Amino acid sequence: MLFLTEAIALRISQDWWTMGRIRISVLLTAAGILLAAAQILLEPCLLVTANGERIALAPAQAGFPLSVRFIHSVQKTPVEENLRIEDGGFTLDSTRYQSFGVGLPFLAEEGRFRREGDDFVFDRMNRHFPALSLRTGVGTHLVLTLGAGGAKRVLALYERWAPGTRIDLSVRPLWRVMF
Repeated sequence: MLFLTEAIALRISQDWWTMGRIRISVLLTAAGILLAAAQILLEPCLLVTANGERIALAPAQAGFPLSVRFIHSVQKTPVEENLRIEDGGFTLDSTRYQSFGVGLPFLAEEGRFRREGDDFVFDRMNRHFPALSLRTGVGTHLVLTLGAGGAKRVLALYERWAPGTRIDLSVRPLWRVMF
């Protein structure tokens, strides 16, 4: 009888140990999944919306390039502004345009100004913006380019949204975009 009691006690001890190992494995696996999900959900994303509707979402690592191209409303000439993602917002690096006009940069203390062929280039601007708000306009042909090289994505905003549509760009953690 003593032998049976010892066998039962040993079996209970083994079951408890096995169940404990399973519990620990399940807890460690769950913790790993939660940490991985948290890492993904905390990743910064570039969010582009039109009148509050999400139209584009892209990874937003520091240095991610984007450009805004449009036809200047007064000068009726093309303008291209080159930006990069930095510090949870946008840094304007350079502007390229073909004629002087209202709203176009020209002061030497704001960067470096030079002529390249038919274009005026203003670079080393280093202007930081926490977010960007743009508007489509009549004849402005607003185009947003996300990324560079073969991975770039071109959004011809003027083709899809009516003049006056507000286009917002922001950098947010993925969880804020999803929930």
